Amino acid sequence: MGISRDSRHKRRNTGGKRVSIKKKRKYDFGRQPTFTKIGEKRVRIVRTRGGHYKTRALRLETGNFSWATEAIARKCRIIQVVYNSTNNELVRTNTLVKGSIVTIDATPFRQWYFTRYGVDLASDDPLKVPILPKDQVPKPNPPREKKPPKPKKEKPAAGAKKTGTKPAKKDPKDKKEKKEKKD
Repeated sequence: MGISRDSRHKRRNTGGKRVSIKKKRKYDFGRQPTFTKIGEKRVRIVRTRGGHYKTRALRLETGNFSWATEAIARKCRIIQVVYNSTNNELVRTNTLVKGSIVTIDATPFRQWYFTRYGVDLASDDPLKVPILPKDQVPKPNPPREKKPPKPKKEKPAAGAKKTGTKPAKKDPKDKKEKKEKKD
């Protein structure tokens, strides 16, 4: 049979059966779900219509996660799937899908936070600032320098005529004269 992404096989809103007026088409077909698990990275390449390619992750162990309030992103290790609004089966089997909530190893974020603010989030009392020698005190990241604005090109006023000369049209008689000189 095959997996089809059309809606012709579904019933009407009233519940009545819909008569299919055409067969399945190549652009309707779908593929089996991947059911990505947590583990050593294993990715497969799938050829799609038009000769393009998609990647299918069979197993993943890391991902790029962002800390929105601090506006940073770091590559972190995925530990487990905690919640999935779609299906509890996906939580039990540790299946990674879009929108699933996972636990991660937050070490990269803790290291960044310590270098930025000098606060160790892993300690029992993170608000207690450690007393470090001056040479070991982390320096906050300096603000990025803004690039100078590019000079804007002056546009001619609306309705103004362009100034410039058009090249003169070539006279067909000149070509005949040149041919006669060559002979």
